[in-house]
Amino acid sequence: MFKKKIIIFSLIFFLSSCGFTPIYLNNNDVNFSIEQINYQGDRELNNFLKINLNQYKNLNTDNKIFIEANTKYEKIVLSKDGTGQITNYRLVAEVVFLIKPINKRIVFTEKKIMNSMSDKFEETRFEKTAKESFASLISSKLISELIVDK
Repeated sequence: MFKKKIIIFSLIFFLSSCGFTPIYLNNNDVNFSIEQINYQGDRELNNFLKINLNQYKNLNTDNKIFIEANTKYEKIVLSKDGTGQITNYRLVAEVVFLIKPINKRIVFTEKKIMNSMSDKFEETRFEKTAKESFASLISSKLISELIVDK
């Protein structure tokens, strides 16, 4: 009898869900359409932002938004070893969005510390991946900010 109660309790416990959903999983409450985005600054970061924000273009809604994006990307030397070789970098991506109809200025900054690699090709690939993740985070934060504002 006791085993039967434990089994029933554990089934109820494991089969019920708490209703948790991540904030950035799906932004289905989009009540705006991005009509045009003008990009200035780092071309690679702009391309990644464009890929992430294109899904919000030309949606069927009356709330049209025009955006100007000014991107800045820096790779800053943090430290060197005794021989003068660079050991650490700080990658910084800053994007300033100007939302036209509401005249709102939104600034997002993402940072990451990267170790220097002996293989420069791998270092470049890692840096490109970091830019892609920066763009994904920044575009998710922008969409969440725009949803909250509306």
